[in-house]
Amino acid sequence: MISAIVDLGTNTFHILIFDKDRVIFKESLAAKMGMGGINRGEITPEATERSIRVLKIFREKLDQYQVPDERVFAFGTSALRSAGNREEVLERILAETGIAVKVIDGTEEASLIYEGVKKAVKVEETVLIVDIGGGSVEFIICNPEKVLWMQSFEIGGQRLLERFMKKDPLPPSETGRMEAYFREVLLPLTNAVHQYRPTVMVGSSGSFDTLNDMYYWRTTGHFPPEDVAGFEYPMDEFGRAYEQLVFSTREERMQIPGMKELRVDMIVVAMVLIKFLLQTLEIKKIKISNYALKEGAMGRVSG
Repeated sequence: MISAIVDLGTNTFHILIFDKDRVIFKESLAAKMGMGGINRGEITPEATERSIRVLKIFREKLDQYQVPDERVFAFGTSALRSAGNREEVLERILAETGIAVKVIDGTEEASLIYEGVKKAVKVEETVLIVDIGGGSVEFIICNPEKVLWMQSFEIGGQRLLERFMKKDPLPPSETGRMEAYFREVLLPLTNAVHQYRPTVMVGSSGSFDTLNDMYYWRTTGHFPPEDVAGFEYPMDEFGRAYEQLVFSTREERMQIPGMKELRVDMIVVAMVLIKFLLQTLEIKKIKISNYALKEGAMGRVSG
């Protein structure tokens, strides 16, 4: 039966319409639900309007493909989790779009991401999955048999952007402040990595997709193949991208082949986080998954 996943991320909303395992339609649009209010625990009126505009576009697609309301699975994540006016926003979304949104906790979000990533990247050893969203970052340590540890941290790109990136380009002093912040907040991750010792990072979603797009444009002159969902990403390529992105202006970043406007701001703070993880956790290899929460939810619904 035809079904749909609607993923209300903090920065980007995604829709995936499918029949069993066959994807019929997918789209990602910037809603910026967390902008301006995420660190104050609210969805601003402007963010609510942006979100409803995007969801009305998705509603048209749901109607076009005749997806029954009971087969629309809409998930709200970090921005909605932490919003004091969550119920008011959800009521407006339902009233104006007919989409009923379930807000999931960080553990369920991490679990769905794990299920999605497994479909794209073959796990052959102990790996650390990292999904950098706009509101939260999910970390999952797993081996070929099972999940060993997982946790969601409310340190996503929009939160970091509003907390640390007061100027563009990012002042060098702010990278030190961010690293000190990560060292404190991510202590549970550091302890888990010390226990399980993953040597491979599998990055999923937004910023990792952009890094992969940049790498392909630089080396081949086009986007990555659409029929592939999992990629190897050279470690030395990350160093090149870090120097290119972190201290450049927004205008300079927009000129980089493979850069998307909806990623151009958040990718700066994401790069500082990734570099911190690579150095602190002694990661030796990077892989990238194009699949994440929505593909994990798709598998669960299909199953």
